[in-house]
Amino acid sequence: MALKILTALDHARTQYYHFKAIVIAGMGLFTDSYDLFCIAPVMKLIGRIYYQADDKSPGETPPWVVSTIVAVVLAGTVVGQLMFGALGDRVGRRRIYGVSLLLMIAGSFACGFSVCRTRGCVLTSLCFFRFVLGVGIGGDYPLSATIMSEFANKRTRGSFIAAVFSMQGFGILASSGVTMAVTAAFDRATKSSTTNPLHTPEVADLAWRIILMIGVVPAALTFYWRISMPETARYTALVERDVEKATNDMGKVLPDFHLKNYMEESETLQRQPRSPPAYGLFSREFTRRHGRNLFACSMAWFLVDIPYYSSTLFQSLIYQSWFPTDNSVNAFQEAYNVAKFQAVVAAASTIPGYFATVYFIERAGRRRIQMMGFAFMALFIFALAAPYNAYWHKHTKGAGFMVLYGLTFFFSNFGPNTTTFIVPAELFPARFRATCHGMAGAAGKVGAAIGAVGFLWASQTRHEEERKAGWKPGIGMMYALIMLGGVCVVGTLHTYLFTPETKMRSLEENETGESEDDNSKERPPLPARAPAVHPAESPP
Repeated sequence: MALKILTALDHARTQYYHFKAIVIAGMGLFTDSYDLFCIAPVMKLIGRIYYQADDKSPGETPPWVVSTIVAVVLAGTVVGQLMFGALGDRVGRRRIYGVSLLLMIAGSFACGFSVCRTRGCVLTSLCFFRFVLGVGIGGDYPLSATIMSEFANKRTRGSFIAAVFSMQGFGILASSGVTMAVTAAFDRATKSSTTNPLHTPEVADLAWRIILMIGVVPAALTFYWRISMPETARYTALVERDVEKATNDMGKVLPDFHLKNYMEESETLQRQPRSPPAYGLFSREFTRRHGRNLFACSMAWFLVDIPYYSSTLFQSLIYQSWFPTDNSVNAFQEAYNVAKFQAVVAAASTIPGYFATVYFIERAGRRRIQMMGFAFMALFIFALAAPYNAYWHKHTKGAGFMVLYGLTFFFSNFGPNTTTFIVPAELFPARFRATCHGMAGAAGKVGAAIGAVGFLWASQTRHEEERKAGWKPGIGMMYALIMLGGVCVVGTLHTYLFTPETKMRSLEENETGESEDDNSKERPPLPARAPAVHPAESPP
C-alpha cells in the first residue's frame, strides 16, 4: 500500500522528534539493563546478609537461588514479549507503551521494597516482583523497536533503532555507578562501627533495596512522554486504516510535514470501504510469506543470547584474580568490586560495540554485521577455550584474558546482539510487526536462560576440591567454551543461509497482499523516491 504519507515518511529528513523518540524508547532499554545487571552485586549483599552463619566466613547466596532469580526474570521477559507484542498489533503501540513502563516501575520499586526481612519471605517476594519486572522489560522490546522503526525514515532507520538499543550500555554503566556510590557511602558510614570485614551491619539490608529502587527514576522521567506521544502513522494508516488521523498526527510532531499535500489522498481513502485482512498469523499463508523470516530472526536471537548471557562463566574467575578475596573485604566492598568490574567492561567493550553498530549499520548492512559478529565471537571464544586447561586456567589475571573477554563482548554488540533487535522490526507487515518481534525476542530469552543458567552449571569442574560449595560437577570450562564457540559458528552459517538484508528497504514492501483488495488486483510498484513536493520529502 504505497500511500503518499508513508512514502514521505521514508524520505523525510531527520528532525528533532526523531531524536526525542530515541530518548523515549531508549529509556525503557536503559531501565531494562539497569535492573538486569544490578542484580549481580545485589546478590553479593544478600548472601552476606541472609546466608552468613557467623563472623568467621563470608556468606554466599547458594547457586540454585541465584539461578532461580535469573531464570524468573527471563521467564517474565518471555511472557512480556509475547503478550505485549500481540497487544501492540491488536490495540496499538501507543496505548500499551505506557503500560509496559508502569510494570517496570512497579516491579523495580517492589523488588526493593520486598515486603519483609526474613530470608524465605525476602527471596520469595523478590522472585515474584522480578517476574513482574521481567514482564515489563519483555514488553518494552517489541514496542520500542517497532515504534522507532515506524517513525524513522528508511535511510537512517537502522541507526536509530541501534541507538535505542545502545541505551542498554548506558543502563549497565548507570547501575554500576549507582551501586558503587551507594555501597561506598554505606561502607564509609559503617566502617567505624566494626573492624571485622566479615561482620555485615544491619543497614546493609537497606543498601541493596536502595540500589534496586533507584531503577525507577529513569523510567518515571519518561512516562509522561510515552503516554503523550502519538500513534505511529504506519499503524494508524495500515492497520486502523485511518489515513486522515495518521496525517494529522505526523503534522503535530514533524514541523516540516505539510498536511495539505496529503489531505486529498486521506479524504479519498476514507470514503473507500475497508477490506478484511487476507490471512491471519496462524495460517498457512503467513507461514508461506513470512515463516522463513520469522525463523531467521528467532533462531539468530536464540543463538546469540546463549553465549552473550553465559558471560557469567568468566566473572567469578576474574573476580578471584583481580580483586581481594571475599574473606578480606566487607559486604559493601565486595558488591563495589563486582559493580566496578561491570563498569569497566561496559565502558571498554559494550558501549563501543553499540556505537560501532550505530555508525556502520547503514554502510555495511545488517546481514554482514551479524555474520561478522558471530564469526569474531566464535574466534575469540575458541581462543579462550583451546588453551584453557593448559594456560588460561592459571593466567586469568593477564591482560590477554581480559582482552579476549572484552572483544567477545564488543563483537556481540557490534554484531548479532544488536542486529537481532533491529531486523525483526523491519521484516514484517505492520499488523504483525510487534507480534513477530516479540516472538523472536522470546526465543532469544530462552537462549539466554540456557546460557545464564544451563552453561553456568555445565561449566563447573569435575574436581570437587576446585568447586565452591553448592555446585555440582559439570563438563568443565574448556568444553563449555568449545560448545559456546560452536553455537557462534552455527549462528554465522544461519545468518548466511536465512537472514535477508533490510538496509534501505521500505517497510511498505512488507505490505503486499495484506488485504483482499491487494490480492484482487495488480499492485503498482513502490516509487523509487517520494514526489518532490516539499523539503521534508527529500533526503537531507
